[in-house]
Amino acid sequence: MRTDDRRLVLDMDGYQWTVLLAAWLGWGFDAFDSLLFNFVAPNCVPTLLHLQIGSPAAKAATLQWTGYLTSLLLLGWAAGGILFGQIADRLGRTRTLLLTMLVYALGTAACAFAPNLWVLALCRAAASLGIGGEWAAGAAMVAEVVPEKRRIEAGALLYTSAPMGLFLATFLNFQIAGRFWKGQPEVSWRYVFLCGLLPAAVALALRFFVHEPERWQKAASSAPPPRLAEIFSPGIRAITLSGFSMAVIALIAWWSCNAFLPVVATGLAQTEAQRLALDPAATQTLIEGWKKIATNYFNWGGLLGTLLTVPAAKLLGRKVMFALYFTASGAAILATFGLDLPPETRLMMYFLIGLTVFGVLGSFTYYLPELFPTRLRGTGSGFCYNIGRVLAAAGPLVVGTIAARGAASAISALFWVGFVPLAGLLLLPWVIETRGRALAD
Repeated sequence: MRTDDRRLVLDMDGYQWTVLLAAWLGWGFDAFDSLLFNFVAPNCVPTLLHLQIGSPAAKAATLQWTGYLTSLLLLGWAAGGILFGQIADRLGRTRTLLLTMLVYALGTAACAFAPNLWVLALCRAAASLGIGGEWAAGAAMVAEVVPEKRRIEAGALLYTSAPMGLFLATFLNFQIAGRFWKGQPEVSWRYVFLCGLLPAAVALALRFFVHEPERWQKAASSAPPPRLAEIFSPGIRAITLSGFSMAVIALIAWWSCNAFLPVVATGLAQTEAQRLALDPAATQTLIEGWKKIATNYFNWGGLLGTLLTVPAAKLLGRKVMFALYFTASGAAILATFGLDLPPETRLMMYFLIGLTVFGVLGSFTYYLPELFPTRLRGTGSGFCYNIGRVLAAAGPLVVGTIAARGAASAISALFWVGFVPLAGLLLLPWVIETRGRALAD
């Protein structure tokens, strides 16, 4: 770890902040690329299926294909996370971070040229490998470079890039689909996907400013390359179970809620537009506006919830923190989709879902690296955070199949997701507390 008498904010020198910025940008663009499809699905899916946008058949197909492609993304994400987690332990954190950014940027941009849904699915699968792989490399790199006593703050700050990435996706989608090409929904989604190239430019610039953590270099030079089977060995198995159990609950809840956020907002807006007898142009403007409102509430809640994991983890410990967030997550989801609410109030309730369901994910950027020793940190963290997506993939698939019957069915299906984090409370006895522990070498 670098030492420097000159200290800046949070006891970190300039290089340590540069490393945090590099990982922050990688994870932010990761979230940005991963959610672009969800914004454009109401226009993209009908266009590629040759259906009239906004028709009942288009709405049903969009809901169903959103479930299919989100589940495919999660499966590819899981595979990429496990694959690149091992690569991060073998080849280094920095090299893996930049490689994954290039993979998901090119894969997302290629979606813009898809002639049908099958090619789109293939491009999404390719992008998902890089999206899944980036997290483990960035989280491990930050944990190994920043001061021990600032690991929680740095990890939480790293995850604030996720809502920022979603803010950027919301902004660009609104500018492209809601303004510049608002009269051409069958074309606008292609330009939105092209924005996925942004991370490639950032990755090429970052390679000049960061190098491999000294902690990893030392571990890699003194021990054989890690094997995935090692995280299931007697001394590590309980650690893996602890990280996996918490991650899978959080991921099922997050993806089930977030994947259908634009779809729910679109359905509510279309119902409101019919009630007000709006023309097609005004309807499209209302749809994009309501998607923006719901997503921004969700993101602001997620940003605040992520930052609140810092005092929760430091003062109460990781186990109590998970208990509080899972309890609040269940309550937020059940209230948002179970109460009889006006449509705009339901959209604003996404703030509470973001605060809890989104916020708890900010803890994994420091909790999972804390569990594993250096030579297994990328492998273990990547497995725990990403293999859960295999199970999480069932959430959007089931919700999407039910939601294909209409927006009301989507809201009804999402209500039952509220019991997932509550079920997670039953797993807390197996959670390993890392409060006050130094990062293991």
